[in-house]
Amino acid sequence: MPLQKQSSLSFKEKSLKLALLYAKLKVRPMSKQKIKVYTFSQQPLFQEGILHVLSSTEDIQIIGQSKVTDEALIIEVMPPDVVIVDIDILPDSGLSLANRLKQRLPSVSIIVITSSPSDDQLFQALKTQVAAYLSKEINSDYLADMVRRVARGGYPIHEGLSSRPEVAERILHQFQELSGKTEVETLIAPLTARETEILNYVAKGYGNKQIAATLNISEQTIKNHVASIMLKLNANARTQAVVIALQKGLISID
Repeated sequence: MPLQKQSSLSFKEKSLKLALLYAKLKVRPMSKQKIKVYTFSQQPLFQEGILHVLSSTEDIQIIGQSKVTDEALIIEVMPPDVVIVDIDILPDSGLSLANRLKQRLPSVSIIVITSSPSDDQLFQALKTQVAAYLSKEINSDYLADMVRRVARGGYPIHEGLSSRPEVAERILHQFQELSGKTEVETLIAPLTARETEILNYVAKGYGNKQIAATLNISEQTIKNHVASIMLKLNANARTQAVVIALQKGLISID
């Protein structure tokens, strides 16, 4: 049968499909006052646990849950503040999902969580610009705190670099390959005391807004300092700047 032009019911059909998608993905009403979180996992029990833990907080709300293998197109219609991806069972698919989400929704902060943390997974998570890489051994208060930190623009994932020199080395080598450099170059100019202070906060996972609030200076001033730091360290990204500074002994993560 030849294809016919869509009738005036097409809008209703689309609305019905969207409503069914809402129901399938368990999308819940949003609150502007709360941090909006979306979770992906192949394990229903884990999903229920996350829902129970985070829904009990006053400032965090689960707006939807899906399997890692689901496309979850609704997430682009109603972007959350934070996405939690459980990479157990399907680690490659979970990390690929995190990568796709970061490319499509760069402003969304992503937390990857696993029961078997490894340096290789940490390396892949850093490449994907994941904000936090967590073990399932954490408690509920720690998870809620991580959600709040990444929602404010923080990158707690940087905190693991000082205790994992092999991962830091791999990250640095990758940046060097991308930029055509074969070794860590010397600094163009020494870091100032303020720049060192700011870089320490960056290494601890603080975002620009958090650093500005902590130091009681403007966010634009922080951005200017970070740009200067990256220039002096010959770095193309914040993570690379942190790795170089750690290797040169300019900063330390306590």
